Amino acid sequence: MSNLARTILYTGAAGGLGLPTTLALIRQGATVIAVDHDPAKMATLEATLPSHQRPRLITLATDLSDLVGWRAALETVIARTGGIDVVINNAAIYPSKPFETYTIEEHQAVQRVNVDAGIVAFQAALPGMKAKGWGRVVNIASVTLYGGWALLSPYVASKGALIGLTRAWAREFGGDGITVNAIAPGAFPTDAEAIHPDPEEYARFVLDHQAVKRRGAPADIAAAIAFLVSDEAGFITGQTLNVDGGWIMH
Repeated sequence: MSNLARTILYTGAAGGLGLPTTLALIRQGATVIAVDHDPAKMATLEATLPSHQRPRLITLATDLSDLVGWRAALETVIARTGGIDVVINNAAIYPSKPFETYTIEEHQAVQRVNVDAGIVAFQAALPGMKAKGWGRVVNIASVTLYGGWALLSPYVASKGALIGLTRAWAREFGGDGITVNAIAPGAFPTDAEAIHPDPEEYARFVLDHQAVKRRGAPADIAAAIAFLVSDEAGFITGQTLNVDGGWIMH
């Protein structure tokens, strides 16, 4: 795989799947603008990164639900870096409760973080991508989009929106040298699993549904992202790659 000497904007970059991917991208030569709202996780990311790679990490702590502030933060970081080559829309919130108990404001709050913040990010990066004739967008969707999970209505809806945007953006900006793809991770052991009351039972449920009988590892997602943002993936766009151990096959 070619050297990833690109500037990458990565939301949710210090989380359970984000942190290992951020480290992998930096190892491959990328400069990563790591966006995360959790100071402790961001500190862990900074501490984990070898000192000689530290100059290629730019941390950005911001509240993605504040779309005006988010856009202003992006304008500042673009002025500092000269542009963003790759946008990875990964940050998400995932409340869990019966559909009828969600308020419309709660639905909108999930949409704002999981979808609208990604729209703002791509709009901010787009002029620079067009000027270079090269760009990559990876939207992180979810295996939940395919059904089988209750109580996650706003989250599932937001992931469906990201798949729709993936296809619309791929069609609209392919002529500008920009590819747009989505990754739908399966059930990875991250903080998100804390919503399940019986972790061992849930792990058995996951393995029963997967063709590959092991839990997914962050390296599995990191490898998929690194490929889709590389030059080698330049003829792949508008696609959703399920990284789920063979849970969904179609």
